[in-house]
Amino acid sequence: MTLDDLQKGERGRVIRIMAHGPFKKRLLEMGFVSGAEVDVVKYAPLKDPVEYKVMGYHVSLRHEEAAQIEVDRI
Repeated sequence: MTLDDLQKGERGRVIRIMAHGPFKKRLLEMGFVSGAEVDVVKYAPLKDPVEYKVMGYHVSLRHEEAAQIEVDRI
């Protein structure tokens, strides 16, 4: 399952990042590290981007970006 599959109000735990290169580094710097818990806060009016809460910070990602983060629902 990927972060993109979670709905508003759901929570997941990061398993791994499937992105490569500079984008993977950026995700890791934002707190999307293995074991981090991520909450889906809200969707934008047109459903993209989505606001997530990770390590106490609010981060907005597009669906194609969130689809590169593998999670387990908790």
